[in-house]
Amino acid sequence: MPYPIQWVLSLIFVVQMYVAMVVLAIFFTPMVFFKRDMAFTAVHTYCNWVRFSARMLVGLRSEIRGEVPTDEVIIASKHQSFFDIILITSAVPRPKFIMKKQILWTPIVGFYAKRIGCIPVDRGKRGQAVRKMVADVRSGAAMPGQLIIFPQGTRVAAGAQKPYKVGAGVLYEQTGQACVPAATNVGVFWKRHGIYRGRGLAVVEFLPRIEQGLEIKAFMARLEDEVEAKSNALMAEAGFVLPSLDGRDAAQ
Repeated sequence: MPYPIQWVLSLIFVVQMYVAMVVLAIFFTPMVFFKRDMAFTAVHTYCNWVRFSARMLVGLRSEIRGEVPTDEVIIASKHQSFFDIILITSAVPRPKFIMKKQILWTPIVGFYAKRIGCIPVDRGKRGQAVRKMVADVRSGAAMPGQLIIFPQGTRVAAGAQKPYKVGAGVLYEQTGQACVPAATNVGVFWKRHGIYRGRGLAVVEFLPRIEQGLEIKAFMARLEDEVEAKSNALMAEAGFVLPSLDGRDAAQ
């Protein structure tokens, strides 16, 4: 059972994380208006601060493993909590996401999302977003960078199962870009909901890239097999006990 002090430290961490977002946004916004690239500097600064403060306040260390992609690729990642977004964004030079259109109206986040080239999409109209993004890539209108997608479509708790959606395969086939799978164990320490942050080592690992040439079905099978296997290994490394085959809850 977690010590009470860890709950207090977690609350302090969460509060200062959002305070830091506001402070850094105020500092960088004038520069971002005049120079778009400063948006990436701002985003990297914030993500690195979150990683640093997580280590100092709640004992949550973080590590990036594997070869970090720096060219125009699709990064298809396991998504367990906000912290895997922080880790990936801190590591790659020009991160961008497909995101819900409503986020554009969120203070601070929406402004910076637009400046780094995130692609807004109406809920339930992801096919429309894929077609637009493919058209932009082909025409050269899309901002260069690393497109980060979550093939399961949402945050998935450590040890839980959720199917992979074919959208990742469509992007892979139609953009002509390689895909870099990414695995993680962050959900062991930083849950989808709540303020508690556990101690330990959170890892995002970039796996060998999947080059062009596979059909969608083969691509999706390989992506899911590799991401799930490595994520399970990282969670086991962190001391997480995966659910048994008979469906009983995992012990953590």
